[in-house]
Amino acid sequence: MYPLLKKILFRLDPETAHHLALGSLQAFQPLLPLLAPVLRVSDPRLEKTVFGLKFPNPIGLAAGLDKKGQLPLAWERVGFGFAELGTFTAKAQEGNPKPRIFRYPEQQALINKMGFPNPGAYEVSQNLKELKEKGFWPSIPIGINIGKSKVTPLEKAVEDYLESADYLKPYADYFAVNVSSPNTPGLRQLQEAKPLKKLLTALVREVKGKPVLLKLAPDLEDKPLKEAADVALSAGCAGLIVTNTTLSRQGLPKGHYPEGGLSGAVLRSKATQVLKSVSKFTKGKVPLVAVGGIFTAEDVREKMDSGASLVQVYTGYIYEGPTLPARLCRALLKDLP
Repeated sequence: MYPLLKKILFRLDPETAHHLALGSLQAFQPLLPLLAPVLRVSDPRLEKTVFGLKFPNPIGLAAGLDKKGQLPLAWERVGFGFAELGTFTAKAQEGNPKPRIFRYPEQQALINKMGFPNPGAYEVSQNLKELKEKGFWPSIPIGINIGKSKVTPLEKAVEDYLESADYLKPYADYFAVNVSSPNTPGLRQLQEAKPLKKLLTALVREVKGKPVLLKLAPDLEDKPLKEAADVALSAGCAGLIVTNTTLSRQGLPKGHYPEGGLSGAVLRSKATQVLKSVSKFTKGKVPLVAVGGIFTAEDVREKMDSGASLVQVYTGYIYEGPTLPARLCRALLKDLP
């Protein structure tokens, strides 16, 4: 079924296809429980408790698909063990000019230069409040990914993140701090030790015991990568997400490509190498969540063997379709006693 639907969607502009897919998922959400035997795998052997939260399975939805926080319940119904919504910013913003998503099907890759389009943290909080009050809320952990508003100068970044966290903390089981997207000018400067320590310390204090995770870029060299990991631990972060999209075009044929972050199968090896480095630096002191090039059960096993407790998918979900979480879970069960 999905191969046919994919052919139709891939004939459309990528962003149009994205909105159509989310709209369809929203429309058919009441029917998804009928597809539970196909879409969901429930088995206690898959359960994990990580940074104080219970996950029914280790396969999560990465930030970037549900940019408005529209479908928290649907992600549970299509088989994810957790879902990360966003990225959200304190100020509403349109994001970068279109076109801003580009597909490379032969390489199973995407380049996006979205720039955090979202309604703003307050509006998102009201939408999530309404969903929760109406009972459209999942039992899986929900992560809230927050970034800096484009209009906010770097010297005001802490206040900007705190504003988002304040509005959204009633709906977050954990927070993911995005300072590593390549699509907001100057954002990655916040990965430097001094501003990062200030930001993370303030956020950990603000959210009062809820886990805070730092999302790292795959383009950091070992020294700044270790510094960022050390700062996150010293500030009280509960975990690290490894990695965001890359500015590299390694894995794509030679040619001219748009600006933006590259994701997909071509990122797999690089993301895993960074994961191994972070695992070495942190020495098991905090859990790691792996993102980058996950399409198969072998990819999941590779990430877990490299130090990850949980994994997230984004581009793999677009290319492989809605049964991907269930397929990954069933394959993982074959390895378990």
